[in-house]
Amino acid sequence: MLLFRRPTQLTKSIGTRSLSSQCLTKLRPLVHRSTSLSFRRPTALAIYRAAATLTPANGADSSPKTPDVYTLPTTGFISWLPKSWLPYAELTRLDKPTGTIYLLLPCLWSTVMAASLTTPIAPVSSVLYTSFLFTTGAFIMRGAGCTINDLWDRNIDPKVTRTKFRPLARRAVTPQNAFLFAGAQCLTGLGLLVQFPVEVIFTAIPSMLVVCTYPAMKRFTNYPQVVLGTAFSWGALLGFPAMGLSLLDPVIGATAACLYASNVAWTVLYDTVYAHQDIKDDKKAGVKSTAIANEGRTRIFLSALGVVQIGLLAGAGVISGMGPAYFVGSCGGTAVGLGWMIARANFKKVGDCWWWFKWCAWSVGGVAIGGGLVAEYAVRKANEEPQTLEA
Repeated sequence: MLLFRRPTQLTKSIGTRSLSSQCLTKLRPLVHRSTSLSFRRPTALAIYRAAATLTPANGADSSPKTPDVYTLPTTGFISWLPKSWLPYAELTRLDKPTGTIYLLLPCLWSTVMAASLTTPIAPVSSVLYTSFLFTTGAFIMRGAGCTINDLWDRNIDPKVTRTKFRPLARRAVTPQNAFLFAGAQCLTGLGLLVQFPVEVIFTAIPSMLVVCTYPAMKRFTNYPQVVLGTAFSWGALLGFPAMGLSLLDPVIGATAACLYASNVAWTVLYDTVYAHQDIKDDKKAGVKSTAIANEGRTRIFLSALGVVQIGLLAGAGVISGMGPAYFVGSCGGTAVGLGWMIARANFKKVGDCWWWFKWCAWSVGGVAIGGGLVAEYAVRKANEEPQTLEA
């Protein structure tokens, strides 16, 4: 026997007024029969079926809509800047530091990994000083890269919802001034670069060629993120010579190569998530991306990239002789973090893609990979100190 209830009682247990009213609307044919039929109260099963056909209120894309008119920022650090400075702050993405974090992380990884391989183990002060230089450099060069990117895309950005109010797109900065600004940023970065050993300088300079050509790749290949990855991963090569380990050493060179290639795969992965924000507009503008090339099979594509990334991370650990802290923290943590993101992300929602893009930087890059490397360094440092005291 099915339990009979009055509609007014059951709809209170179902949810909101709008839901109950819609249910009752669908149930009217059950209640108001023709006079030739006897009256029957709707059953609980009938009410459940009616409610099941309703669309949940939270099923729509809840991401914020881009306004039609540019408005000055009212929150954050850049809202305090003079109006004449604001376009240049936006060019360097001062209000969006996630890109700087992504550029910095491989520098820090290679620095901490190299510190674990030096003999004796590098002191904490050396690791912190080198990390400070890399942090400053990442901040400057990420800004330069964004300025160069916006120069290339100044005629495309107005066609894309997310980028239509960038300074060059809305003509708040002229191309000539942006070019001079990019040059000033690059010269500042060069001034910082000379603080490093000579091998770091010679290794870092070729990266600027990749940085300058990446924006053009979006016009010619479906996989521009691979080119982006080669630029954003360059720091994985720099930490070793910065800590006094030469890339010409076979073990160090192979370790750095695996770490670098792993970061390339990771960059393609997280930037594919990022590129899903612009799929509709990119198609109209003729911009290519891995998100468009793998639309409909995104989770499979990202899973394959994750396997490559973790495999290369493990390869770097095997070659360099890393211990359990690295393999459990960096490799295992990355597997858990990427698996969670790939399974949970909704690639149809702009807001969801942006949230997971930021989450991946902090959780996977910072906590998992970075945490495992720091733990490995700490274990080695702790085990070395008693030996030094005995000597």
